[in-house]
Amino acid sequence: MPSSGPGLPSAAAEVSGATPHVRLGLVRLVRTRGFRRLLAVRFATQWGDGMFQAALGGAVLFNPERQADPIAVAAGLAVLLLPYSLIGPFAGALIDRWDRKRVLMGANVVRAALVVVVAAVVMSGASGVALYLPALAAAGVNRFVLAALSVALPHVVPRRHLVEANTFAVTAGAATAAIGGATAIGLRELVGTGDAGSGAVTLIGIAGSLTAAVLAAGFRRGRLGPDRTDGRRSTAGSVLHGFADGARATIATPSVAASFLALGTHRLAFGVSTLLSLLLFRYAFTDAGPLRAGMAGLGEAVVLAAAGLGTAALLAPWMVRRWGRPRTVRVSLVVATVTQLTLAALLSLPIVMVAAFVLGLTGQIVKLCADAAVQGEVRDEVLGRVFALYDIVFNLGYVLAVAAAALLSPPDGAAPWLFGTAALLYVLGYLGHDMQLRRGRRLDAMSAKPLS
Repeated sequence: MPSSGPGLPSAAAEVSGATPHVRLGLVRLVRTRGFRRLLAVRFATQWGDGMFQAALGGAVLFNPERQADPIAVAAGLAVLLLPYSLIGPFAGALIDRWDRKRVLMGANVVRAALVVVVAAVVMSGASGVALYLPALAAAGVNRFVLAALSVALPHVVPRRHLVEANTFAVTAGAATAAIGGATAIGLRELVGTGDAGSGAVTLIGIAGSLTAAVLAAGFRRGRLGPDRTDGRRSTAGSVLHGFADGARATIATPSVAASFLALGTHRLAFGVSTLLSLLLFRYAFTDAGPLRAGMAGLGEAVVLAAAGLGTAALLAPWMVRRWGRPRTVRVSLVVATVTQLTLAALLSLPIVMVAAFVLGLTGQIVKLCADAAVQGEVRDEVLGRVFALYDIVFNLGYVLAVAAAALLSPPDGAAPWLFGTAALLYVLGYLGHDMQLRRGRRLDAMSAKPLS
């Protein structure tokens, strides 16, 4: 079993719930030069990504010049996220061989160029393949950026501070993406909601990618790894074996496999909720006091979800120190289950707004625990490929859930039974997480037995 490194939890500690780690403090952490620059690259990248997703989503779903049924909404979401799963194994293998500084620079520049193409297509009023193909390419290139950011973190922060650094970086990055999305929604209200306005907002998003490329150029060559490669002579061999390598490394570590199962079921449930919520805001809800329907209401929900992400950054370290990662994950899954059942029973605009905050909070806590498990317990030479598998779990599950919900949902999204199904998914995640931890305890017990 891979060593977890000094100061990070071992597999046995993970299973038992004892998760020791050393706190550095946010101020001193941000003063760490390499971490501060990598954090700035993440913020610029994810702000631009949030802008792009919200602008393209608005062009497809909330554009008065276009009509969107559940299938069209699902197709738009799939375009934004499916490349992460299709390209993930290849990106992971290549990032384990290429200088990650160059990956961050080159991928951001290429992505900016592709976003310009998408903006031009949106302005022209085109749809279908003409729109989705460059959008798929832009999202695919972004996969390299986000994967490189994840695997570069252990190279700028001592391992004993990795849990704390990852908690802040991932949560603040996700909140920055939400701010980018809210920025796009606000700009659409200013420049117009038709094709021209949607295209202009999409174009503005290139500022994030270009800024990230400039910031990444400040790292010296080799600073972000990889320190060594897998030993295969050809990059093609690494690419072809990338997915299998990541799967083997994950299965070999029960605590990591448990985190994957918890995160995967969360993404399935969250995909169902996302599709239904988009349709409810578009077709079913009406304004309720200060709460808005339509695109403005969706913007409010995004802000609440971002607040949930920020709260997770404060709660997750405390929960892990008090309970350990396994119990923290399970508590989060239980809270998410109750939230989905409440949505099923009391489907209304105020309840959806509350759920946006709670699901943002609980989902991010589960993700932070999964990030810490991967970064702390997986060897560096396969880390990129494990994160590639991680992204498949994270994004493919979401896309599949959105597609299934689109096929089963009524046009206005009012489907309480589907919210109930999402609650059941969280229960299955809880059970799967517990099964993997039991497997880990059995393996630890077997390894502790003296040889006869």
